Parts: sequence; structure tokens; C-alpha cells
Amino acid sequence: MDIVKRHGPITGEQIAEILHLTRATLRPDLSILTMAGYLEARPRVGYFYSGKKNADLFGETLRKLRVKDYKSVPVVVTEKTSVYDAVVTLFMEDVGTLMVVRDQQLQGVVSRKDLLKVAIGGGDIRQIPVNLAMTRVPHVITVDLEDSLYEAALRMVQHEVDSLPVVRQNAGDGLQVVGRVSKTTITKAFVELGQYREV
Repeated sequence: MDIVKRHGPITGEQIAEILHLTRATLRPDLSILTMAGYLEARPRVGYFYSGKKNADLFGETLRKLRVKDYKSVPVVVTEKTSVYDAVVTLFMEDVGTLMVVRDQQLQGVVSRKDLLKVAIGGGDIRQIPVNLAMTRVPHVITVDLEDSLYEAALRMVQHEVDSLPVVRQNAGDGLQVVGRVSKTTITKAFVELGQYREV
């Protein structure tokens, strides 16, 4: 990188000559530096330093990751599902939040905390429907398919929630649930980014 900073634009052959290496030996290193965004390459011109710092590159990459590429299948229940059945679904699916829907339209979300409050309240949880425990739309924080994972992570932190419904706005006022993004989703994306940069 120092050579490119001082002599750029410079061809791969010229860099190899300065380092007393063959072009083939240098090719993988130049590819990694180019993919990582440290260097830019132009045909018949050569390599030149992009001037970007690590933090800038990471931030740019993170903002390019789209919810639609990382979302997982939503775990849904209906408004009439009992709190008991919701608890069972929560543990069987190993999730922290359930999406409550009617005809695939988001009605609300119910979390572990919501269900725990009802369960310790002393009522018959086999008879109490989840719509009495859920957070209702429009108070539910959501993300769209085209939102960035960064935006999703920011909303989870700001609103102190573990997951968000991924929704599509319908012609009417309804929100169709098309997926979910969780803290686990964000963690997996970070791990992928880390693996990519180690290559």
C-alpha cells in the first residue's frame, strides 16, 4: 500500500518489480486489497490508493447489507392463540418474540417478557389469548426489506428489543409480515464480515 500511495497510479508489474517479486505472486495480495477497498484498480491505468480508512470501509460495507438478504422466516401466531400455546411455540422455535398476525397482516408482537407477565399474573394461560399480552401496531417497530442491517440494529438498540418484524406495505393500510431480523441475525452478519476480511 505504501508503494501505491507514493507511486500511484502504478501497474501490478511495476509493483512486483519494486518488490523483486513476480506479478503472479503479488496478484492475490492486490486482489484482497482491492476487494477490501484500500486500493482501486483501473484497466490500463493501474492501482491507486483509495484514501479510505478501516472504519469508513466497515461502515460503508455494513450500510450496504440489506435486510432482504439476511432476514429469517417469521414465527407467527394468531390473536386468538392462547398464552400457553404461544409459550410452547416460543420454546419450540427457539425465538424471543412472536409475530401476531391476522390474514398475514401484522397485528402486534409478543415477547418472552410479555408472556411471563401474564403467566405470573395467576390467570389460566390456556384461556387467555395473546392479544391481551401483545404490543399492538402502530407501536411495533418494524423494518422494510430494503432497509440496511445497520438501520435494523440501530432500531433494536434504540427501542431495546431483541427482534423486528420485516414487513411489506400493502395497498391498504396493512403491513404484511415477510420475515424477521434478530440480534442473532446481526451477529451472524458481523461474523461473515469478519471471515471475509480474514481471507
